[in-house]
Amino acid sequence: MDDQIKRPLKRNEEITQNYFNFLDQHLAAVIAGKTAELMQLHQVAASLCISHRHLTATVKHTTGQHPCYFYDRKILQQAQKMLLETDLPVAEIARILTYDPSNFSKFFKKLYGETPGNFRKRHRKQIKLS
Repeated sequence: MDDQIKRPLKRNEEITQNYFNFLDQHLAAVIAGKTAELMQLHQVAASLCISHRHLTATVKHTTGQHPCYFYDRKILQQAQKMLLETDLPVAEIARILTYDPSNFSKFFKKLYGETPGNFRKRHRKQIKLS
């Protein structure tokens, strides 16, 4: 059997992959200023032409995690990228990602154990030492 032949995705895998792709596109639109705010999960589901309940059940079944787990991480991955690749103030990064700056710092610290400012300082210090 040829290793290059891909098996078709099962429907639950297709929905999950579509969800991840949609999040990437949506976050890119938010960062570019083409979209005014982050969508809620029910809005994402509607954009994918499925119910909120079906999206949640499918992503949980496929990955073992709630869709919000991935949404939050993708948001913060974009924040990390912006912290490392730009000199934008943390408050401006928060606003770009449609967060109140103080809530954004709490959200970031909850997932990564440090504030966005400390994350930036630590990583920039490591780069200078390299």
